[in-house]
Amino acid sequence: MLAKEIQLEVNKGAMLPLMEEFYTIQGEGFHTGTAAYFIRIGGCDVGCHWCDVKESWNAELHPPTSIDVIVKNASTYADTVVITGGEPLTWDMSLLTQQLKDKNLKVHIETSGAYPLSGTWDWICLSPKKNKLPTQTVYDNAHELKVIIYNKHDFIFAEEQAELVNDNAILFLQPEWSKKEEMTPLIVDYVMNNPKWRVSLQTHKYLNIP
Repeated sequence: MLAKEIQLEVNKGAMLPLMEEFYTIQGEGFHTGTAAYFIRIGGCDVGCHWCDVKESWNAELHPPTSIDVIVKNASTYADTVVITGGEPLTWDMSLLTQQLKDKNLKVHIETSGAYPLSGTWDWICLSPKKNKLPTQTVYDNAHELKVIIYNKHDFIFAEEQAELVNDNAILFLQPEWSKKEEMTPLIVDYVMNNPKWRVSLQTHKYLNIP
């Protein structure tokens, strides 16, 4: 395909900048410990300084890949697929999620919510970031709110976000990995004093798996 044709396919979500895909155990949030096929889509302008996949930010580094190929690979492994990034909602997720649903797969997303919601989802994990706040469509539809705790001020941010998300969203606090020794005890105390919250840990890093 010519570059212009590829760009048109990307714009409508028929091709996406695929960074990596892998079968592993979900390490965070509500579905911790369950098998899932992860699809990491390149492209993100949210710019978290502690992001552990900064190589995902520049979409141009990741080749536009037909969603037919992505779906075929995903359906080989698990009954649950997690779309992550980067920021997957940078792109239109409608065609990808529809094809995954057509294969009877459960389809989850991990998103900062910085862009309007597109696609059909069985589970939406919203992990909001201060420098580019979520859109209302993601607040309204999120199944879980997962706030990363890097310093003490993040507890205030977490409560602000809990006020904005829908009433059914399950609330999680998760220590940023490089600050886990310092922040985990604070999170434990906070959750014990504010039991609407739950603790999330990056268990895949403890297990040394992707």
